[in-house]
Amino acid sequence: MSSEVKGQVADGFEAVRDAFIRNFEALGERGAAVVVHHGGRKIVDLYGGTRDVDGEAPWESGTAQILRSGTKGIAAAALLLLHQRGELDLDAPVGSYWPEFKAHGKEDARVRDVLAHRVGVPALDRPLTVAEAADQDLAAAAVAAQEPFWAPGTDHGYHAQTYSWLTAELVRRVTGRSMGEYVAEQIAGPVGADVWIGLPEAQAHRVGRVGPVEPPATGQGLRSRPKRAIVEAYENPDSLTRRAFGTIAPAADENDPAYRAAQLPGSNGIGTAEGLARFYASLIGEVEDGARLFSAETVQLARTEVSSGPDRVLISPSRFGLGHMLHGIASPLLSPTSFGHPGRGGALGFADPESGIAFGYVTNGMQKGVTADPRAQALVKAVRGALGGGA
Repeated sequence: MSSEVKGQVADGFEAVRDAFIRNFEALGERGAAVVVHHGGRKIVDLYGGTRDVDGEAPWESGTAQILRSGTKGIAAAALLLLHQRGELDLDAPVGSYWPEFKAHGKEDARVRDVLAHRVGVPALDRPLTVAEAADQDLAAAAVAAQEPFWAPGTDHGYHAQTYSWLTAELVRRVTGRSMGEYVAEQIAGPVGADVWIGLPEAQAHRVGRVGPVEPPATGQGLRSRPKRAIVEAYENPDSLTRRAFGTIAPAADENDPAYRAAQLPGSNGIGTAEGLARFYASLIGEVEDGARLFSAETVQLARTEVSSGPDRVLISPSRFGLGHMLHGIASPLLSPTSFGHPGRGGALGFADPESGIAFGYVTNGMQKGVTADPRAQALVKAVRGALGGGA
């Protein structure tokens, strides 16, 4: 499989290529790509394996894949960009933009609570079908009518699916545009990043099929066994964990063109590794032939901790800024200054302002686990080592 790895790395970053090759040889990789920018310049661009998890056609430069929750980092950037431009107040009540959201004691919920997973509605009393989830009017109404599981702002828990409708509705109420439209016009377009929330039909031919793959055995020292409390939370159908991840039921077919075309900013964005890395590079600096999106003040907002400690949904401790995960046990990134977002089972994108690194990794092989995928982590460690931070 290593002979199928293509692309380039800058001098000094050869260890990233070695780690990428090892992912295929030892960590169960089927098809993937990784891109790293440094100071706005691309220094790693690698891809290999097959385009489809269950196929034989080779992965090509520009092959795209579903990002799952990696999409949340893009959605968060949309809200932060609106704040930067004076169109959205992070400290304003959500209800000041979306009056229906005030129901059942949510009148004090703030916009920043939505971004930091503190708004208290990680699940719905009745799960939505895939068709209902794709209907922003219907889904937003369901979220607005939901009684919170805790008083907004008082605790945090990962809003795995409801993050889609919370963020999309705020964008729609402020701009009159859908999240997918706003991202295309104000984020992806200006910086030249191949990322989409709502895949255009013209780009569908670039997207590979995804599917589950078995993670490496624990005996190889590659992934430790999760704690009993975490296992029980995912197994118990009545737990908040299962309810949060099961807000869309039955689960969507992620290879269905109709699902890929839907706009779910918490779970179904599509992108290339280059698109993901370029997006994050544009948050912390100017990219080649593109714009810079975030001011220094907004970068500081993105990387400042708002939520930390035991997560009511993930069970394990998590750290969030305003929409992005921060470096920590649940989602190790490059350094304490990093902010970004993993996708359940594989994808990872982040920016590290201190080093000027922006990172994008996508895969078609979805392994078990919500964060800290061993393949992505192997690549992050290699980047860290190349920068002199040790493996």
